[in-house]
Amino acid sequence: MPDDDNSPISARDAKALFADWKAAPALLLAVSGGPDSMALMWLVARWRKALTRGPRLIAVTVDHGLRSEAAAEARNVKRLARSLDVPHRTVRWTGVKPKTGLPAAARAARYRLLAQAARAKGATHILTAHTRDDQAETLLMRMLRGSGISGLAAMARESERDGIRLARPFLHVSKAQLIATLKKAKVGFADDPTNSDTNFTRPRLRAVMPLLAAEGGDSRNLARLALRLARANAAVEVLVDGAERYLALGDLALRDRGAQPRSDIGAFDAGAFAAMPEEIRLRLLKRAIDRVGHEGPAELGKVEALLVGLDRACAGHAVPTLKQTLAGALVSLTGGRIRIEPAPPRRRRAK
Repeated sequence: MPDDDNSPISARDAKALFADWKAAPALLLAVSGGPDSMALMWLVARWRKALTRGPRLIAVTVDHGLRSEAAAEARNVKRLARSLDVPHRTVRWTGVKPKTGLPAAARAARYRLLAQAARAKGATHILTAHTRDDQAETLLMRMLRGSGISGLAAMARESERDGIRLARPFLHVSKAQLIATLKKAKVGFADDPTNSDTNFTRPRLRAVMPLLAAEGGDSRNLARLALRLARANAAVEVLVDGAERYLALGDLALRDRGAQPRSDIGAFDAGAFAAMPEEIRLRLLKRAIDRVGHEGPAELGKVEALLVGLDRACAGHAVPTLKQTLAGALVSLTGGRIRIEPAPPRRRRAK
């Protein structure tokens, strides 16, 4: 990619950006009508046209039903898609919208609808147009919330959601380059006013980015920090994998000595667990809870509090015991063993 943030993306640059998904059977392009996603569709369509064989393309626009302009923007996307020979459809988020947490709810609805459309069309990947600017803002938002290393790694180039791979080819590309690309191609795009609505966190952070950039905290440096944190997070995950295997081998050795086998997904020796570094123990605990829990991923802060409770139980009693539920999992400490298993369903309160 060129270093000039204001230079258009060339066909050669596009070839490198999308090379990882050349062998996919079909790609779904998430296109809202804004500059980033319109540039995504424009560039992917030109890249695909130059291939002898390549993935089928499908463009999908999600109308959240929150702005009157959304229908016209979807029609503009459809017109460009037709000119590029890319099939297009609009899907709508229907039903009652929440009065609080609207951005998060809209985002969840968008990915759910996109995943449904991808499965219907046989697409293995959803390509989104998240840019380096978006990555920097995501990092700042998670820093302010006190996220751990995995959260501060921000968005990955590729991840999984609802059984579909999410691909983000523009994480090292500036929004300015995408706008420059559209201007050169004479392709119009919509300007969503919610992107500058300071009632929401992300636009407020966007407004202070020039001040941060003046101190060296521009999107390039912040995205580089996220990349380095992602690298560190991957290294820690390898250590957690090894710790998990070590605990599993210890469990097998215990069974070989005649201990009663159990069907727990998470069960391990408390002493071996306690000897491990805190970050490793925290991740092992969260992994086990997320595997068997039925209330979604456990919040990091709550897992940290649970780990403190386990440590205190082990330090304060000759025969430590603890029993606690978290995220639909039951965590117990008894007889020198930590067990994580599905929690019984919550009882409904009588009206």
